[in-house]
Amino acid sequence: MLSLRKGRYRVRFAETEADLEAAQSLRYLAFRAGSADTPQVGRDKDAYDTACAHVLVEEVKTEQLVCCFRLMHLSDGAEITQSYSAQYYELSALTSFDGPMVEMGRFCIHPAYNDPDILRVAWGAMTAYVDREGVEMLFGCSSFHGVEAKEYYDAFALLRDRHIAPKRWLPRVKAPSVFRFASRLRRKPDLKLAQAKMPPLLRTYLLMGGWVSDHAVVDRDLNTLHVFTGLEIKAIPPARARLLRGVAG
Repeated sequence: MLSLRKGRYRVRFAETEADLEAAQSLRYLAFRAGSADTPQVGRDKDAYDTACAHVLVEEVKTEQLVCCFRLMHLSDGAEITQSYSAQYYELSALTSFDGPMVEMGRFCIHPAYNDPDILRVAWGAMTAYVDREGVEMLFGCSSFHGVEAKEYYDAFALLRDRHIAPKRWLPRVKAPSVFRFASRLRRKPDLKLAQAKMPPLLRTYLLMGGWVSDHAVVDRDLNTLHVFTGLEIKAIPPARARLLRGVAG
């Protein structure tokens, strides 16, 4: 079981069909609602939901669901073709990874909430799970809102310069529509703009030593650009690990 309470928030696994439906409704609000031709209420669901554990972050006082994500546990890299990410990235390099892996997916925060403690508590819960289960790598798709790459040129240039995956793990192109930022961009990044445009989840991955694919997938279904993101647990800086375990404890 996963159970964590910090300040205004508590974290737990979804236990009922109603819990899962609440997560799917929040995902819909975060990923699909907003455009004039899209219903404002619905559920975002897919075939991977049944293979995952779903994590809920709730405000204690109101019981409002403020954040959710799902976890797919893999025994090692040989199972990575079962992952959601494998639809979009050619991941054969990672099949040789020898250790437990977890795909973290559909991470979203309620658009009405702008409290950085939500992300902090979510990562604290992930840390507790990783330690308990002996996970050696986290991975997933980190999303930029919208499909216009030019809005994120500085962020992509920073990823190109500092955060491309090691060659031994580098994902290859599989999706039909991609933006090859590592080879196409020639600009020097404006660091302030790059950080401002970087999604919070991805920013946290990078602070912990995470890395990304050399291209972004254009996902018109969810209206996002996303990069494959990996994090080897042993690469997390000790000071950062202590902070995370402080929240997890």
